[in-house]
Amino acid sequence: MEIRNVHLIDGTYELFRHYHALPSALDENGTEVAAVRGVLTSIRGLLRDGATHVAVATDHVIESFRNAMWPAYKNGEGIEPKLLAQFPLLEEALVAAGIVVWPMIEYEADDALAAAAAAAAADPRVERVIICTPDKDLAQCVRGTRVVQLNRRTRTFFDEAGIVAKFGVSPASIPDYLALVGDAADGFPGVPGWGAKSAATILSRYRHLEAIPPDPRDWSVAIGQPVKLAEILQRDRDRAFLFRDLATLRTDTQLFDDVEALRAPASTLEAT
Repeated sequence: MEIRNVHLIDGTYELFRHYHALPSALDENGTEVAAVRGVLTSIRGLLRDGATHVAVATDHVIESFRNAMWPAYKNGEGIEPKLLAQFPLLEEALVAAGIVVWPMIEYEADDALAAAAAAAAADPRVERVIICTPDKDLAQCVRGTRVVQLNRRTRTFFDEAGIVAKFGVSPASIPDYLALVGDAADGFPGVPGWGAKSAATILSRYRHLEAIPPDPRDWSVAIGQPVKLAEILQRDRDRAFLFRDLATLRTDTQLFDDVEALRAPASTLEAT
C-alpha cells in the first residue's frame, strides 16, 4: 500500500518553539507543561490535516558524542530548567498518545531525523518524506522532491532546488558550507574570513572542501580576496574538516524495521 507522506518531526525544536510562544500552564502538581501541550496540539493538527505516518525525535540528553570532538559544542547550559524538565514529559506524552518517539542520548535528534529520512526514502511505498524542522544541518538530507524540509512555523517547504536557492549549494555540500561559515546554534564558529557568499561561490563549483585547489590562481570562480581566503583555509584546514564532521549527520542508526511502524493511531486525534 502506498504511503503518501512520512512526517519526521524535530521534537527539540518544537518544544523550544512552543515554550517561548505560549503562556505558562501548570498541571495539578504545579509542573510547567505549556510547551508539551503545545507540541501535542500541533501534532494532532498535523494528523487532522491528513498525516498518517509520524515520528518525533528528541534530545533526551542535550550533550552528544560531538561534545568530545569540540568542547564548545552546544550543551544544556543556559536552558531554562522549566523547559529542560519538559523533555521527558513530552516523550512520555507522545508514547501515551501512540506516537513513535526517539529520545536520543549518544546521538542527536537531528541524527535520528537523518537516519529515519534515509530509511523511509528507501521504501518504494513512500511517496515523500517530510523533515519538519528549520535547522540548517537537516538541509543535507533533502533529495530532489522526494525528501523535503518543512518549516512548520512559516509553512515553507524546501526541496532540493529550494535548498540550492536558499544556500547557494546543493544538499550534499551543506556540511562543507557549515564548516566554512559556522553554525552558532551548534556552537562552532567556522573558518575566519569565510562568509555565506564566499562559501557558496566556492562550493557551488568544487562541492567539497578537499576539492578546493590550494592555490587561489586555480580557482575557476570569481571570489573576493582569494589569496587571503586560501591562506586562511590552508591554515585552518584541520579545523574546517573537524567542523564538517560535526555538521555531518549520522544515518547508520536503525530506528524502525518497517515504515508502517510509524503509522499514528486514530485515537491520537482525540484530545488528551
